[in-house]
Amino acid sequence: MAGSNLPSQAPSEILRELLARVSTGETRAFAELHTLTRGRLGRTALAVGAAPHDVDDILQDSFLKIWRNAARFDSGRAPAMAWMSAIVRNTAIDHLRTRRQPSVELEKALAVAADAAPLPTEEFDFAGAEPVARGALARLPEDRRRLVALAYLEGESRASLSRRFGVPVGTIKTWLHRTILVVRKDCLATMAAA
Repeated sequence: MAGSNLPSQAPSEILRELLARVSTGETRAFAELHTLTRGRLGRTALAVGAAPHDVDDILQDSFLKIWRNAARFDSGRAPAMAWMSAIVRNTAIDHLRTRRQPSVELEKALAVAADAAPLPTEEFDFAGAEPVARGALARLPEDRRRLVALAYLEGESRASLSRRFGVPVGTIKTWLHRTILVVRKDCLATMAAA
């Protein structure tokens, strides 16, 4: 469906109608919505500062959010394209934050003088760390816990996980990255509280 196919309706009306149909779970309407808006929403992600090679992952996450939240769209508050653009913008900003985090740590590591004296070696307390890690994993939602177990304990490839979960490989990588960050933060908070 293209805007030129329905000359009696403005594009915003078409998008509003499609979102209403998507809110009822109509996959054909979602496919039409995707076709009509993908290019413009991709440009929105680029305008926020996303790298061109990350746009597909950002759009994947964004369209998933649009699918899940279509029933929340209120045409009285904003036009359909503005609502979807806000979702893409926020998703792109979140994506940029997760991408920047490791580089900051890398920059700090590189700033350390190469000739600095090594710190005394400490024995790592595996027995003390195990319950902390198990607790952090237990607090994850079931699907994320299963994903981490399949990827890191059973060694399942990202491609295999992509097929198993029915999402692109890039989405699997994003989910794993975000989940590991959550586990790490949870472990550090537990250790600091102890």
